[in-house]
Amino acid sequence: MEEEYISVTELTNHISKVLKRDSNLRKVFVRGEISNFKQNISSGHCYFKLKDENTIIPAVMYYRVASRLKFKPKNGMKVLIRGKVEVYYQYGIYQLYVNKLSEDGLGDLHIAFEQLKIELKELGWFDEAHKKEIPKFPKKVGVVTSPEGAAIRDIITTIKRRWPLCEIILFPSLVQGNMAMNNIVKQIYTADSQFDLDTLIVARGGGSIEDLWSFNERSVAKTIFHCDTPIISAVGHDIDFTIADFVADLRAPTPTAAGELAVPEINEVKDSLNNLNQRANKSINKKQEDNGEKLEKIKDRNLFIYPEMIYEKKAMDLDNLKSRLLSSSNEMIYASKFELDSLKRRLIDCSNKIIYDNNIKLSGLKGSVIFKNPNRIFENKSNKYFELIYKLKYGGDNLIYKKELKLLEYKNSFIFKNPKKLFEDKSGKYLKIKARLEYGSKNLLRDKKEDLKELKDSRIIKNPESILDKKIIYLGKYIDKLTVLDPLLTIKRGYTVSRVNGKVISKSKDLKVDDEVEIEFSDGKVNTKVI
Repeated sequence: MEEEYISVTELTNHISKVLKRDSNLRKVFVRGEISNFKQNISSGHCYFKLKDENTIIPAVMYYRVASRLKFKPKNGMKVLIRGKVEVYYQYGIYQLYVNKLSEDGLGDLHIAFEQLKIELKELGWFDEAHKKEIPKFPKKVGVVTSPEGAAIRDIITTIKRRWPLCEIILFPSLVQGNMAMNNIVKQIYTADSQFDLDTLIVARGGGSIEDLWSFNERSVAKTIFHCDTPIISAVGHDIDFTIADFVADLRAPTPTAAGELAVPEINEVKDSLNNLNQRANKSINKKQEDNGEKLEKIKDRNLFIYPEMIYEKKAMDLDNLKSRLLSSSNEMIYASKFELDSLKRRLIDCSNKIIYDNNIKLSGLKGSVIFKNPNRIFENKSNKYFELIYKLKYGGDNLIYKKELKLLEYKNSFIFKNPKKLFEDKSGKYLKIKARLEYGSKNLLRDKKEDLKELKDSRIIKNPESILDKKIIYLGKYIDKLTVLDPLLTIKRGYTVSRVNGKVISKSKDLKVDDEVEIEFSDGKVNTKVI
């Protein structure tokens, strides 16, 4: 019998028909691990291998299926696939055509949530440096939420109870469903760009991850990140976390908590104002008392009680000076007269003695044999003698004349003719000093009174509340920081703290076999043992 040969195409068509007739291959559910994952840039189709420990099967996922995924498939990811098996004609191989893909062990939304969370964290959208401070005393608060839900009622009730001075503006939005994402983005943009808000609250009640998914969308996170108005995210309840919570400037565990974080408690503010007012008044009164005591001490000084003491002392000094001056002038006149008389006597005695001595010398020279012409010598000596007498007489008369002029000058001096004038000059100076002291003391008292009046009329006295604004802002900022750092809040979000002998364990390598571990949850503690 002669064999019948068929073409490769015919064989491939036959195999394809066989596979299509098998209903079990038209709808298969396969578990495996992704490898060699690639996505075509132009078409968007995805190609990969699905494998287990023994076998590998090629798989393809068209763009219409891949575009609906909430997460991005990666190599090594264990997945669950629903699809069908068909032949790829060009290569004559069978492959798995994917209609639905999900991660084995986690839902698609959980995977997408974690992937977007990691991506935005790497971009820095969660960093504290980008967080804006929530105003402590807002005048206008906006709320983006459903107008029919319990969230808006809780927020309005809380804000009106705590801070009735605040205006609340509702920006109604869908918070669930396919249209919710675009609606939320639009309302946040409208509130931020067209209304002068102090704070914006984005809120909704609790629900499943599907119900809250609109707040996990990238476009919502981007709108929140670029919003100029500080945003408080209050989506779900304590255990519910969304991407919006991480991007927002502040996360509130519930809508009610968002209202509490958005505004202060008016009674607490009033109490703080009263306390600061009392402290300010006490400080001012203390300052007034201290200044009053200083003023009384100044007024009690002898300078102000007996100002004439300064004048009297200076008058005594003037009297003493006058007496000393008169006594000194009399002594000076007496000494000058005595010196003048003594000088006159010395001049007369000296001239007589010189004449006597020269006569003796002349008589001796006349009998001497040394000189050939004694008359000439005599004449020379006589001329010198008479010249000397003339000089002595002229010098003495001139000296006497100068001393007499000096004496006359003393007698005619101002201090002898009008000694009272000196006293009057000194007295005038002391009167001026007295007047300056009195004027200075009055000015000092006036300045102190003006300082006290200025202190009473100052802004800090008339409006002590103004001191509080900056202090309250700083206080609220520190409270917020402490709240963020509260380890109990971290535990409430689903984390635990493990301790061995009271010491916190952060790494598994720090544990040993048979160690007794105390695990702290938000609602209690559990003891366990390492095996």
